[in-house]
Amino acid sequence: MADTKAVDAPPSSGPGKPGTGGNPWLVLLAVSLGVIMVMLDGTVVGIANPVIQADLKATLSDLQWVTSGYLLALAVFLITAGKLGDLFGHKRVFLIGVAGFALSSVGIGLSAELADIIPGVSPIGALIGLRVLQGLFGALLQPAALALLRGAFPGEKLNQAMGAWGAIIGLSSAAGPIVGGVLVEKVSWESVFFINAPVGVIALVMGVLLIKENRSQTFARIDWLGVVLLSGAMFSLVWTIIKAPEWGWGDSTTLTFVGAFVVLIAAFVFWQSRARQPLVPLSLFANPSISIGTFLLMMVAFAMFGAMFFLGFFFQGVHGLTPLEAGLRMLPMSAGMIVASPLAGMALGRFGPKITMAAGLLVTALAMFLMSRLGIDASFIESGIPFVLLAFGLSPVFVGATEIIVGNAPVELSGVAGGLQQSAMQVGGALGTAILGAVMAAEISDTLPGHLGPAAAEIPPAQLALLEKAAAFGQAPAGLPQQIGDAVHLSFMDGMHVAFLVSTCIAVLTAALTVFVRAGRKTEGAAVHVG
Repeated sequence: MADTKAVDAPPSSGPGKPGTGGNPWLVLLAVSLGVIMVMLDGTVVGIANPVIQADLKATLSDLQWVTSGYLLALAVFLITAGKLGDLFGHKRVFLIGVAGFALSSVGIGLSAELADIIPGVSPIGALIGLRVLQGLFGALLQPAALALLRGAFPGEKLNQAMGAWGAIIGLSSAAGPIVGGVLVEKVSWESVFFINAPVGVIALVMGVLLIKENRSQTFARIDWLGVVLLSGAMFSLVWTIIKAPEWGWGDSTTLTFVGAFVVLIAAFVFWQSRARQPLVPLSLFANPSISIGTFLLMMVAFAMFGAMFFLGFFFQGVHGLTPLEAGLRMLPMSAGMIVASPLAGMALGRFGPKITMAAGLLVTALAMFLMSRLGIDASFIESGIPFVLLAFGLSPVFVGATEIIVGNAPVELSGVAGGLQQSAMQVGGALGTAILGAVMAAEISDTLPGHLGPAAAEIPPAQLALLEKAAAFGQAPAGLPQQIGDAVHLSFMDGMHVAFLVSTCIAVLTAALTVFVRAGRKTEGAAVHVG
């Protein structure tokens, strides 16, 4: 059971005095390097996945776990990591996260070699395991980074900081496919992880020299029971969604995991309402802006990560591009993020979060809809226009939701708020990858026989199942007649189109919630009471 006994905190330069965490813009520069590693690895794998699949003989479920295992580890540990920063100091936790993330990245690059010396472990199994470890270390540094920014910038400059922060996050996320394309094509897929080693060293040096320590004045112990319950609930949910298409949605195993999720999440909420020092103080959600901001981030990440998971397979498998060419196809989003995020910060300051975020979500919906209309031979312009729109749609939501979550939270819970903000994104991304992956697989299974035409009746069930698996990657097996190859590609396009249409609907429906949000506090006024 969690030990919730409070103890006295040593003197510190806590976040209760914004603007005391070192030169604010140098702090922003230092923490950005660490977070860039996390964001790059969150998107670069999309380009590397086709090569990883071919090299390690991975299944679609394996590749979903390469992404979802990383996102899930981030999601279930982020809030705990935020509490650790409040407890032991955000600088210390940030530096540990940077070091661990860099080391685990090197391990991923060596996963094949590690599998050779660890009995019973396959290369793809080692890679997934190390991705989970990488996610745990990534969780340490992200909420700590936000808390360090909250402590470094005075309230009236927080919007500017969040705009710059959004630009950095957006650029690193969007640059992932380009960086990944160059490294995968010119070096190897392992190099996309090895690159984190020198970046990590630079981030460590800058962090030690430029960041001043801060921590919460409230020194509390970790709610370990809350950690176990939340982790178990999220694992049960994501595992169910990924495996249910294989087991069957009505299968007893599927229903058992669904039941486990319901029981564990209910137990978590009950315990949080009783614990003296809960992992997630439920009173935070008494502020509607924090609740809605969290949900907004979750839904946008659901739509973005879930739909974008398939683009690497589309460009390389169906379209026949190289990894570098596929990365360059996403360049319009990279350029758009550089421009859109600072503009989003300024728009939030002038128009407020309601108008800015609603507009962003509607633009996101338009971009997703245009992606649902892409054809097999889509040109650079045809794919580039929705990518630019996506950059200008997502930026106001990410920047705005971050500002209203962190800005409305009590200062003493800045680490928890940062963890909550990041956790919402990772939970949404993991669920989006799993759910839209299941939707796409079902659509492929439904439409492939129709595209095969009369030939479908002559194909043995086992071979048809293999074609469905190949279609999930957008890759027609070599040596088959042209008609079958075309059918595989067309069924993949059907599945991808449905995934983007689901994302379109989510963005439109979520836009309506923005009317209930309000901006974060510009000064350090009354905090939300936390039991």
